[in-house]
Amino acid sequence: MKAIQVSQTGGPEVLQYVDVTDPSPGPGQALVELQAIGVNYTDVYTRSGMGPATLPVVPGQEGAGVVAEVGEGVTEVAPGDLVAYASAPRSYAEKVVAPSWRLVKLPDGLDAEAGAAAMLQGMTAHYLCHSAYPLKPGDTALIHAGAGGTGLLLIQMAKSLGARVITTVSTEAKAQLAQEAGADHTILYTQQDFEEEVKRITDGAGVQVVYESVGQATFDKSLACLGRRGYIVAFGNPSGRVPPLDTAILGRLGSLFLTRPSLMDYTATRDELLQRANDILGWIKSGKLKLRIHDRFPLKDAAEAHRQLEGRLTTGKLLLIP
Repeated sequence: MKAIQVSQTGGPEVLQYVDVTDPSPGPGQALVELQAIGVNYTDVYTRSGMGPATLPVVPGQEGAGVVAEVGEGVTEVAPGDLVAYASAPRSYAEKVVAPSWRLVKLPDGLDAEAGAAAMLQGMTAHYLCHSAYPLKPGDTALIHAGAGGTGLLLIQMAKSLGARVITTVSTEAKAQLAQEAGADHTILYTQQDFEEEVKRITDGAGVQVVYESVGQATFDKSLACLGRRGYIVAFGNPSGRVPPLDTAILGRLGSLFLTRPSLMDYTATRDELLQRANDILGWIKSGKLKLRIHDRFPLKDAAEAHRQLEGRLTTGKLLLIP
C-alpha cells in the first residue's frame, strides 16, 4: 500500500510517499481501509522530531474509513462498518490497523470526511471544557487560536455551556470566523497586546480559564490573564515548549492552577471514549455543532498540508484523502 513515511526528521520535505507492507490485524485489532485522514499539529511534532518517534515512522493518528478485517476477539466493530478514530498511529496511509476498542461507528448521515475531521479536535474541545476545566454559566474563558480546528469547536461548546468567550486570532478574516462560531470578543494578537485587552474586557478581574494551545510564545501572558484561583489548561505548544516553571509564580499571581492534559487520558476507557465521541458526532449530525473543513489534499501531498498548517494559512480542519 501507499503511505507517507518519515526516515529523518525535519521540515515538510521529509514526508515521503512510498510503498510499505500492508498491515494485518492481530487479536483485538481491526484493519480499516481509510477514506479520510485528519491532519493535526501532533503530526508536525512527529515529523520535526519534537515528539518521540522511532524512525522510519508513518505519522498520523486520526482517520475514518471502512472496516475490512478484524482480528481474534473483536466485538466492537465488524467488516463493513464505517468507523472513525483518534489516537491510533501510522494513519498517513491507505490502510491502518487500530485497536478495535478505539474505533467508533459513524452515525447514519455522517461520512468519513466528517468523522476524520471531528474525532481528535472535537473530543479535545469536549474534554477541555467539560472535564479539564468544566465551564459553567458566567465563566469567562480565553481561547487561543480561535479560528483553528479545535478553537472553532471549543468556542461553540463553551457558548453552549453559558460561558463568555474571548479569543485570539491573527487576521480580520479569522476574527469573523470566530465571531460566527459565537466568540464574544476577538483580539487580533498581531496588532493588540492580548493581556492588556483581556484585562480591559474583564475590568481587571481576569478570566476563570485560559485554554492555552500555543505554548512558549503566549504562556506567560496567559498566566497574567487569569483571575484569582484561575486555571491554565495547556494542551499544545506549536510555538515551542514552555520552559521549566517556578511553581511559586502560581501563588504570586493568585493561587492559580496549571494542568497539561492529553486526549489519551481523557478517553482512557471505551465508555469515556464513546461518551465524548458520540456527543461530538451527534451534535454535528443535528447541526448543533458546525464542523469546518478548510481543505482536502491527496495523501501524496501531505507535505503541502503541513506547510499550510505551520504557515497559519488554515481555518478549521485539513484532511488527507488516500
